[in-house]
Amino acid sequence: MDKLLNVEEAAELLNTSPRFVRRLIAERRIEFVKLGRPVRIRESALIAYVVAGTVAPMHATDAVPASGRAA
Repeated sequence: MDKLLNVEEAAELLNTSPRFVRRLIAERRIEFVKLGRPVRIRESALIAYVVAGTVAPMHATDAVPASGRAA
């Protein structure tokens, strides 16, 4: 079973503010567990959020000049 984190712990893990984590919850952009009034975020949900937002680096062969032709 995943560790359930409160908003402050999740913010610390993401290196963001608690306000950002609360916004993710309010906008339903991250999975959370509601335990009465308080909410908890699974550690795996945070990892999935980070993985979903990860952008792969470009390689020199992937780069195309803006004009579409060689310089």
